Amino acid sequence: MNIPTLTTARLTLRGFAPEDFDGFAAFYADDRSRFVGGVKTRDEAWRQFGLEFGHWHLRGYGNFAVTETATGKLAGYAGPWNPEGWPEPELGWSLFAGFEGKGYATEAARAVRDWAYAECGWTTAISLVDPSNAGSAKVCTRMGAWHESDMDHPMFGALQIWRHPSAIDLAKGVA
Repeated sequence: MNIPTLTTARLTLRGFAPEDFDGFAAFYADDRSRFVGGVKTRDEAWRQFGLEFGHWHLRGYGNFAVTETATGKLAGYAGPWNPEGWPEPELGWSLFAGFEGKGYATEAARAVRDWAYAECGWTTAISLVDPSNAGSAKVCTRMGAWHESDMDHPMFGALQIWRHPSAIDLAKGVA
């Protein structure tokens, strides 16, 4: 599968590689993963890692590994997401320990949104946010999204649905 590479001022977003697994597993071993399925053993993290590859093959898009361009360090992941049973296409992001507070989530999410609209033909997107995840709500706000409604997700429980500006609105400079 040919996964594109996206670049921003400070980040490189690329397909996951086998050498990314240790950082991925460390994220899922930590409480930071509570908003995306929670703490996992190393073998459970391996299965989640495989899911990242599989989503690309099944949908033609998925999460990108987010790295700091200057250092090459794996900082997290971000991407368009829409597994079976999802309410609609979503933009998601997670940063690994030590990379928060730098604006990386917003920078990566904007690049992903622009790519999903331009290359995947999406016209709109949502982000599902745990009500206690103030950081992700702030990212949504910075991106011009608004809290549209709430839902009870069968796996994750109560979630807020944040609606991103449409591709048309972004092209007009409305958002």
